[in-house]
Amino acid sequence: MRKTAAGIAVGLVAALGLALPASAISETTADLSVLHGIPDTPVDVYVNGELTLDDFQPGDLAGPLDLPAGDYEVALTATDAADDSSPVLGPVTLTLEANMSYTAVAYLSEDGEPSVTAFENDLSATAAGEGRLTVRHVAAAPAVDILAGDTAVITGLTNPNESSLDLAAGTVSAAVALEGTTDPVIGPADVAVDEGALTVVYAWGSAEAGNLDLAVQTIDGLHSSPDGVPSGSAGYLAQRDAQQSGLLIAGGLALVSALAVSALMVARRQKASDRA
Repeated sequence: MRKTAAGIAVGLVAALGLALPASAISETTADLSVLHGIPDTPVDVYVNGELTLDDFQPGDLAGPLDLPAGDYEVALTATDAADDSSPVLGPVTLTLEANMSYTAVAYLSEDGEPSVTAFENDLSATAAGEGRLTVRHVAAAPAVDILAGDTAVITGLTNPNESSLDLAAGTVSAAVALEGTTDPVIGPADVAVDEGALTVVYAWGSAEAGNLDLAVQTIDGLHSSPDGVPSGSAGYLAQRDAQQSGLLIAGGLALVSALAVSALMVARRQKASDRA
């Protein structure tokens, strides 16, 4: 089935770990990332009836993609579905407002039902020397506390809600525990809070099934107009390497340039041959 241009772009971003510039967001566009947080359920993602993400795996985070503001109908199907007529989830309408950043998450509600929520990413400025940490509870689990060491810094967080803290840049040893307890159900794990960046930690999976996990998304540029939205993916605190992404972009541009030069040389040789 034919993929949309948007789908191809998302696929390339996911495959290469590249970040589209958040500065491309304008008065008429928004950026959108997509996190698959439903365990053991690879899916195809359809947007407005078109296959957009093929064989999207649990824990994967794709995007961001710069999109015109408006309503988008999203449906998730089995990976062998011919179309979106029999979705496993949806269709759900996501409304994207201009000049905003979103992450759409497919996840399990507290009672284990598949759901979709579009979270707004807070890109407001942080103070010098600080970054923002946001924790999103999208797991089939009751209310949780977020622990830094043995101290609860976020309490009573329920699905599908979030809580944010502006912290001094550094590394935080974080864990997730059931509300009122200090026995971690996820972690502890080191989370890097970068200066001028939004770090979003997603607790996803199912407590009953024993497959709770974390995914991390990092958005840079909170000290000024955002200039990039690198995204982590695939499970326990996975993060993309921004330097590697830069090398991939540079390599891609060099390849395009080389192909253009080669094409020009071939054209000139053909003209010379025609004159002869």
